[in-house]
Amino acid sequence: MVEDYRFGEIKILGKIYKSDVIIYPDYVDANWWRGQSHDLAVSDLKAVIESNPEVIIIGTGASGLMQVSKETRDYLTGLGIETIILSTKEACQEYNRTCNTRKAIACLHLTC
Repeated sequence: MVEDYRFGEIKILGKIYKSDVIIYPDYVDANWWRGQSHDLAVSDLKAVIESNPEVIIIGTGASGLMQVSKETRDYLTGLGIETIILSTKEACQEYNRTCNTRKAIACLHLTC
């Protein structure tokens, strides 16, 4: 569960992270970085896709500046993965609502 989020910082299960994260059902990847910084591509989600989630919740930053390409959205839809794209604050709230009932993975950009 996400306990707290503010610009540049997130608290997950008592631990504070200061870089973008991917929250898997059983661990947190605190070393997530995208190939093109503020543009999310399919290649940035390789490990996420391999985990076969039912839903991917993408946090696009405090101001929503990270973009998710149409190609990426269409690719995930083609795999049957529901994709929810929100500002990071809203994405954290959605992840907390979803993570206990579905296989959810959250990909969260913490700044911008």
